[in-house]
Amino acid sequence: MATSVEVARPGLGTRLVTFYHDVVAEMKKVTWPDRPQLQQATIQIIIFVLLLGAVIALLDVALQALLVRLPAMLISR
Repeated sequence: MATSVEVARPGLGTRLVTFYHDVVAEMKKVTWPDRPQLQQATIQIIIFVLLLGAVIALLDVALQALLVRLPAMLISR
């Protein structure tokens, strides 16, 4: 028959300090982009958002025109 052994857990303060130290250690491993990489990525994102907005606007106009004419097309049948 197995007996259960309880292991004492560290307190909340100890766990928070350990977590903070682990976060700092991981953040030191991160390779951060330099300024030109950051500028290029920002420009690409802005262009993508503008293109996506234009596509959504065109779809909005097309669907609005279709839905305005839809009742007339259904009634004329």
